[in-house]
Parts: sequence; C-alpha cells; structure tokens
Amino acid sequence: MVAITYDMEVPSSIPAAKVFKAFVLDADNLIPKILPSAIKSVEIIEGDGGVGSVKLITFGEATSQLKSMKHRVDGLDKENFTYSYSIIEGDTLMEGIESISYHIKVVPTPEGGSICKNRSIYETKGDFQITEEQIKTGKEKALGIFKAVEAYLQANPDTYN
Repeated sequence: MVAITYDMEVPSSIPAAKVFKAFVLDADNLIPKILPSAIKSVEIIEGDGGVGSVKLITFGEATSQLKSMKHRVDGLDKENFTYSYSIIEGDTLMEGIESISYHIKVVPTPEGGSICKNRSIYETKGDFQITEEQIKTGKEKALGIFKAVEAYLQANPDTYN
C-alpha cells in the first residue's frame, strides 16, 4: 500500500468562523442547495453528525459517472476550525484505491479573512498509481465547491454570523 498526499490552500476574504460554519458545519444543507448539479443530497445514516457519523452523499447529474459515496467523520474541532473525514465506500474509491482521507483546517488571517487548508491522503492498493491529471481534477472540484460557498457567503453576508 502506498500513501499519496497532496496539500491545497485557498485564501478567502471571509472570516474563518463563518467559512467553517458554512463549508463544514452546515455543508450537508448548504452545498446541495447551491450546487445541486454536483451534490444532490447528504444524509446522515449513522450517528448524530459528529465524530464517528457516516454520511451518504448522492451526486447530481454533473458527476454522471459517480452515483454516491459514504464518508465517516473522523475528527471535528469547532474551536480550532478543523475537520477530517474518510471515504469508506462508493464510486470515488476506484479499483486501485483503498481509502481517501481529508483533513481540513480553516486558519484566520490578520486581515480578518481566512485560509482553508486541505490535506488529501490516498491509500492505494499494491503498486496502483494515481495520475497527476486525477489529482488536478480532484483539486479543481474541491476548489469549485469552496468558491461556490465563498460566493454564497459574499452574496449573503448576514448568514452564519
């Protein structure tokens, strides 16, 4: 098994607490509302939404090759704006991928904005290789979701205060 890790940082003018509330704490409601073609629904199928909970994500028509995935909440620290989860089942786990975990931290900046830091770890089976193109595609999708949430927050400045 080989671990492939990549990091991504996205700066935002939105304060860290507001980004965390929208992008993490209310993502199950907000993202299907603002990006229904990408994510149709998120349903908690085990737990209360906290650590150990399992969520079923159903993809929209924009991701026609993917139907659904399940992810487990591995960590949640509301005070330090950190969140981690692992994909445990579904179409996103390709034939050669054992698991994928994500670690998100939203860091306040001195200017009043934030930086969203994301570390993705792919555990592969055997000598399976993930291509640079696959990593780039994953980063672009994550950035697109983040930018959609950011645009929503800019258009609705009184939400998530």
